[in-house]
Order: sequence, then structure tokens, then C-alpha cells
Amino acid sequence: MAMTPHTYPHGVPCWIDLEPPDVDAALAFYGALFGWTFTEMLPPGVPGRYVVASLDGTDATAVAAVATPDVPAGGALAWNTYLAVDDVVTASARVAASGGVVETGPETVGPPDRPAGRMARIRDPQGAPSRLWEAGTRLGAQTVNAPGTWNFSNLRTPDATAALAFYGPVLGWEVDPELAVGMARVPGYGEHLAATSDPDIFERQAFAPPGFADAVAGVVEDDGPARWSVAFAVADRDVAVAAAESAGATVLSSAETEWTREAEVRDPQGAVLVLSQFAPPDGG
Repeated sequence: MAMTPHTYPHGVPCWIDLEPPDVDAALAFYGALFGWTFTEMLPPGVPGRYVVASLDGTDATAVAAVATPDVPAGGALAWNTYLAVDDVVTASARVAASGGVVETGPETVGPPDRPAGRMARIRDPQGAPSRLWEAGTRLGAQTVNAPGTWNFSNLRTPDATAALAFYGPVLGWEVDPELAVGMARVPGYGEHLAATSDPDIFERQAFAPPGFADAVAGVVEDDGPARWSVAFAVADRDVAVAAAESAGATVLSSAETEWTREAEVRDPQGAVLVLSQFAPPDGG
């Protein structure tokens, strides 16, 4: 039986990519770290590169993309988080009306006869950059939370209250006191997953409080510049850290939380990422 594609309702982070100055160097690093397989998506003769990373070389396990930058770098190199929207034109208007900035777009991405989607680059009122994504053929990440794949994106911001006042109207985010501090959710996302790509989600998360399956992002108070922090799941944090260092990364910090063992590392070209091992208190 074919797997049901992973689709993303309005407001849910759906895709990540990296636009490094040296695409080949990035492919070598992340291939060594996560064991990714890479597929060149642009035909010969088309300027630039767009390379999709997956676990087995097919779109069914697509994880992320590495691409040639198509706009001048606006700061430090970073993994980009894409936010699913039903209509990128309407969502872009909401961004502007809510105090954010639409930097480019909306624009169609991919071939005209089979567009990957429509995108707009935005910044929230605190300056955190992200992309709005109205899916076409590129639905979003198809394998998540497994070792070597995207696990979560956290918004790190100096003003969480102001951030939620922006993302609530734009993306429909809500925050419940019963969930972890700063855990934003899109109501109904858990039911969407159960009906499509993750039918066992509620049984697997039976330990969790109501609404946990709807969680889509963290909103974390941080003294640094507003930004998105991207975490990748790993089977063993210490083994992944050793692999990252061997491939040229710098370890910035490590920490244990109630549910995870984490390390923040900087890749050889300067992009920061989090390696996150799921480690529940009961060892399950």
C-alpha cells in the first residue's frame, strides 16, 4: 500500500532549506552527518542549483533542500523554515497588516506547468526571517522526527508575547497553559495527521496532555536576535556530535531536558543547527 503523503495545513511549519555559499561543501557535510541522499532538481543549463535531500533518493522520504542563494545574503547563514499557508497572497497581506515585512514575493517557484509552490520571504516584527509556502507539487518534508530528519523549528525571540500577537492572526497559532511553556499549536493538526500520514499519533502520544498533537513550533524567549532554530532528530546525541565534529562542525553547547538530549553545533559554513535525541524520563 502506498504511503499517504504528508501534507501541512495552514500555519504548520512544512519545509526547511539551506542556501550556503558552497553547495557541494554543504552536501558533503550533511551527507556525512545524516546519511542523506541528494537529488539535483534543476535541469542542465539552468542557473544555480536546487538539491533535495532524502533518506532513500525519492520524494517519499524528502527531508530538506540545499540550494544556491537567489537573493543576497541578509545576515549569518541559517536554515530557513517554511510556514504552510492556504493562500500566499492573502497570508502576505496579513503579514504586512500585522507589523511584519514581506521582503520578496509572492512568487511561483518551479516550472510553470508543474510549479513546486508559491513563496514569499517575510520577517516578523522582531526581525525573524522565514518563508510562507503555498504548496504545489512540493508538499513539504515527507519524513520527519526519525533519526537524520527534521524534528522541530523553534522561534527564538526577545518578546514572545509580541511574537504570538503576530503569528496568531497570520497563522492561527494558539498557546495553551496546559502545554509546555511557549508551545504553539494549530488546532486540529493532530486530527489531520491521524487522518492522513500518521494514523497512530494519538496512541503514540497517549502520555501527553490534550492538544499536544497539535503542537507545531516552540516560541522561546531569547536575548539574541529573533530567529528560527532548526532541530534534527538523532538516535544518539553524542555519536551525532562526534560525527559533526569529524565533518568539520563546531560544538556550541549541549543540554539535557526532560525529554531530550541536545547539542547545538555550527556547520563548517556557519549555519547553526540542533541535534536532538529523544530521551523520555522512563527510557521508553
